[in-house]
Amino acid sequence: MLSLISTVAISFLMNTATVTNPTTPKTLSFDASAFVTANNQIRVAVQKNAELPVVIMLQNKSHEVLFRQNISKKELTYAVKLDVADLADGAYEIVVRSSEGSILKEITLKTAPVHQITRVVAMQ
Repeated sequence: MLSLISTVAISFLMNTATVTNPTTPKTLSFDASAFVTANNQIRVAVQKNAELPVVIMLQNKSHEVLFRQNISKKELTYAVKLDVADLADGAYEIVVRSSEGSILKEITLKTAPVHQITRVVAMQ
């Protein structure tokens, strides 16, 4: 019984030390933006401050890669429009990754409901 209590206490103390003394996150030498347009496109832009290769990926929630583009280390700015009209409604992720780390953008695709306009024309 004593060994079980000390094992739980050690585990708790190790977790507490990790929470109270977190490591400082490293800043990345690139930034990315992504948004869905009204005409079923995702626009992704990457701005780099250093010459390093970067990969852009569009993946579904099952982490299946639907689009992948490698950006060379010499290309400091990059922008792309992805036509997603054929994709099913749901949650997707844009991942922009380099050897330094990655940026994850969550995007939700949702088809706008169709509104039928009814008009009545009366003639006399």
